[in-house]
Amino acid sequence: MISDGFLFISVLIAIAAALVIAGQSGRFRIFAYVPGFVFLYIIAALLNTLGVFDHSDSVTEVGDGLRTALLPAMILLLLFKCDIRQIIRLGPKLLLTFAVTAASIVAGFLVSYLILRSVLHPEAWKALGALNASWTGGSANMVAVQEILQAPEDVFGYVLIVDTVIYSFWLLLIFSSVTVSDRFNRWTKADTSKLEVTSTADDEEKPLTMPALFGLLGFALLVSALAIQAGELLPEIGTVINASTWTILIVSVLGLIIGSTRFGRVRGSSELATIMLYIIIGIIASGSDFTSLTQAPLYLVAGLIVIVVHAAIMLVYAKLTKTELFSIAVASTANIGGIASAPVVAGAFNRQLVPVGVLFALMGTFLGTFLGLASAQIMSGLG
Repeated sequence: MISDGFLFISVLIAIAAALVIAGQSGRFRIFAYVPGFVFLYIIAALLNTLGVFDHSDSVTEVGDGLRTALLPAMILLLLFKCDIRQIIRLGPKLLLTFAVTAASIVAGFLVSYLILRSVLHPEAWKALGALNASWTGGSANMVAVQEILQAPEDVFGYVLIVDTVIYSFWLLLIFSSVTVSDRFNRWTKADTSKLEVTSTADDEEKPLTMPALFGLLGFALLVSALAIQAGELLPEIGTVINASTWTILIVSVLGLIIGSTRFGRVRGSSELATIMLYIIIGIIASGSDFTSLTQAPLYLVAGLIVIVVHAAIMLVYAKLTKTELFSIAVASTANIGGIASAPVVAGAFNRQLVPVGVLFALMGTFLGTFLGLASAQIMSGLG
């Protein structure tokens, strides 16, 4: 049994490192379908279920302190690649498609919660809000909302499983849709010749250097500390606007500003943010217990309802606005899949359109946390 805080964190980081090395080695094809942090969650939760982690004062203080410190720094670094000028250049039609896609997912969560709220955990709205943040942004947005709302670790474990299962199914369906794109576009009467392509030729990252890496780490941690202090001074509003919310808002806006400058192109921000994400997820997972997995199927049903509502709304939108399948597919993947899959789906349609997938995903990285919190606020009122 591990009761020392330093040993606890060291074990989690060692497991995360082993998973990243295994995933990058190319020897294990499963990592192409299931992200490494999902395995980290399962392993850490399993160790906790078996009683390996003793949640003593030392373990709790180190885990909570590190998670609180790293979360704002991670959000800040992830947004370094989000250039608002590039997003504006996408054009009104593509931006509208992204907005409707995100709104349809939020609507799906509200419908799903209304149908299943009587059989879900009393605080399920917190976990579903975190899943909403993931499906309109990414994994980083999910853990940000979990930190703000303090969703129960067990329930958060359910939605993380749902996130992986539904995402894998949806990505397979989206890739398959490429073969019917011509028929879909004829059905919607879409004009594909007007699709705008955004160039990223001037946005290549600068080489990774030791000063840049160290500078990013020092800057991110300092901003995180200052943002936490500032957030504690600002007033609480409603159910979800608290000190943590203010902290995330501060670093998100700052990250968006930096992303529009040359400093946003310094290499290393994504790598550092990913390391922080693994550590945060490991800490969250260490509080989960697999003995209550019997409720997981309910959350899988909830996720399926969200997807059905999302798909129905997007089909109606495509028909009414004569939108081509590319925009629908990439906007959906950018929300539900994020930065890792949106460019791949865009490339499956047309390699020249990959930048659109990247920018859609970056928009989700910024907005996901706030959309997740907004849906959680509404669901808390419905309960």
